[in-house]
Amino acid sequence: MTEAETSTLTTAFRRAADRSRGRAQPADLPESIGRLTPQRTEVLRALAGCEDFVSTQLLHAGLLATGSRVGLSTVYRTLTALAAVGRADVVRDTNGEKLFRYRPGADHRHYLICRRCGLSQPVDSTTVEAWAERVAETSGFADVQHTVELTGTCATCQATAGTSG
Repeated sequence: MTEAETSTLTTAFRRAADRSRGRAQPADLPESIGRLTPQRTEVLRALAGCEDFVSTQLLHAGLLATGSRVGLSTVYRTLTALAAVGRADVVRDTNGEKLFRYRPGADHRHYLICRRCGLSQPVDSTTVEAWAERVAETSGFADVQHTVELTGTCATCQATAGTSG
């Protein structure tokens, strides 16, 4: 990582930490994610401060850039635990890498994600949820889970692409 990239990442994570104040509180989390150590609390707050989905590697790099000593395996285990209890949404990027976004409540969400810049926005998923419930009921399956990923190109990236060509 270049010095400029590190500086940009450090600035972004400091802003993210400012945004996360009051959003992600350890008391809000289920005990089933395991012991909430100071390192896991750092990961939680960093994730909560990110506006869009982030990879484990990028979240770890951002933590290191701000002086944290949290290990990559701690970041990975914490994100996996948060996703397992429904407190982090997970999507895959075009290379298949898992990306995480903090979920402040237990409500399940779906997102539309820009393939170019990573911008993500929640979408109304009432139809998808109703369909998943119907499939579960008619199939006789229990504890049905689903993954729906919607990707496209946001308006800003469309405009940029139109001016660069």
